[in-house]
Amino acid sequence: QVQLLESGGGRVQAGGSLRLSCVASGSIYRINTWAWYRQAPGEQQELVAESTSGGTSNYADSVKGRFTISRDNDQNTMYLQMDTLRPEDTAVYYCYADVSVYGYQYNGKDYWGQGTQVTVSS
Repeated sequence: QVQLLESGGGRVQAGGSLRLSCVASGSIYRINTWAWYRQAPGEQQELVAESTSGGTSNYADSVKGRFTISRDNDQNTMYLQMDTLRPEDTAVYYCYADVSVYGYQYNGKDYWGQGTQVTVSS
């Protein structure tokens, strides 16, 4: 019922910037929470940033001050602006949305994007 499409990944040198985008489409009644996760090979998946419907943003300590999450509710789109990138930021980044859909308007469901590769070279 809901699809998340990611874009914006790529390869940059350390200190560079990238902006990831995620567009949600489908039978969306309300998007409750947006979030970005990442996973490097052989490592645990970690929460990078999240944005609640109330406008609160939270960041992992490792990216705080460098990454900024934002959302465009009218276009059902969220962004992750990544500045001062480091090699340790290299990972596959996944967008996530907790979505209330038509027919299930009082219970949110989890949806995930396909992932986009971010590679930061030293």
